[in-house]
Amino acid sequence: MSDYYDAFEMSPVPTPGADAVAPLPFRGIYGMPAFVTIPTTDLAASVDFWTRGLGFFELFSIPGTLVHLRRWAFQDVLLRSAESVPAQAPAMSFSFSGVLNQVDSLVEACRALRPDSVDGPRDTPWNTRDVEVITPENARIVFTAAKPFDPASQEARNLEAIGITPPGAGRGDNEEHA
Repeated sequence: MSDYYDAFEMSPVPTPGADAVAPLPFRGIYGMPAFVTIPTTDLAASVDFWTRGLGFFELFSIPGTLVHLRRWAFQDVLLRSAESVPAQAPAMSFSFSGVLNQVDSLVEACRALRPDSVDGPRDTPWNTRDVEVITPENARIVFTAAKPFDPASQEARNLEAIGITPPGAGRGDNEEHA
């Protein structure tokens, strides 16, 4: 028996599909359950890339020190002024979700700003389309969009093999988990 249950109602990420509509940028203030802090030697250039290339907006800033960027709810990035940044991107990455119809425009926008910054898109064994972007701060960012679920696909078999089954596939509702 699986301990996993459908809890999509607590996420801003829409149900996967070719016609999925991205939520509006979220401007509310909340206690952030997780966020990433990225050092930068040029706050203005970093903000420009993250907003025009990756689709974030400036929630607030402390001039010369910190810029809080956000996209959807729970997609928070703090750009912090630093004396130096790594010379190359680390193996570790930070991922944020989008929808399929945003993939091509994100790739085009990032390439227009930094031609060699994008790798992909590529489809994954766990049913997403991912784009890897190296930012001006040498952060490795992955934009990931869920693909429509096909129960007959290899991706569905991959997920089922680790205990993740689609909604309504012989499991009860999530009342016991709510």
